[in-house]
Amino acid sequence: MPLSEQEQRLLEEMERNLYRNDADFVAAVSGRGRPNYRSIVLGILLALVGVGGLIAGVALQLLIVGVVGFALMFAGVLIAITPGKRAARQAPAGATESSSRPRAQRGFMDRLNDRWDRRQDGDR
Repeated sequence: MPLSEQEQRLLEEMERNLYRNDADFVAAVSGRGRPNYRSIVLGILLALVGVGGLIAGVALQLLIVGVVGFALMFAGVLIAITPGKRAARQAPAGATESSSRPRAQRGFMDRLNDRWDRRQDGDR
């Protein structure tokens, strides 16, 4: 069942307010750019070494080796999933920046927000 016109307007207004007020959400939804493959590979290798250490610690019945293996495995996973420095430094695109970009490079939500703003201002 499609939304009524009033429900669509309310939904669009809620989305617009969410994007304007919650920068963390916008950064998570808009994407983080290019993944840092070096940290992903390093994290996977570290996690594999950690799994090996954990298995060796259980097989040798040495608690410290198992704990160190688990710590390495945990650190490897964190390194692999944590965004790089470049992605953390990039600020989410605001409404003023999105209007200056060419139309082909702007995102779907930017175009919807521009259309909504034009409707609110009265020009169609």
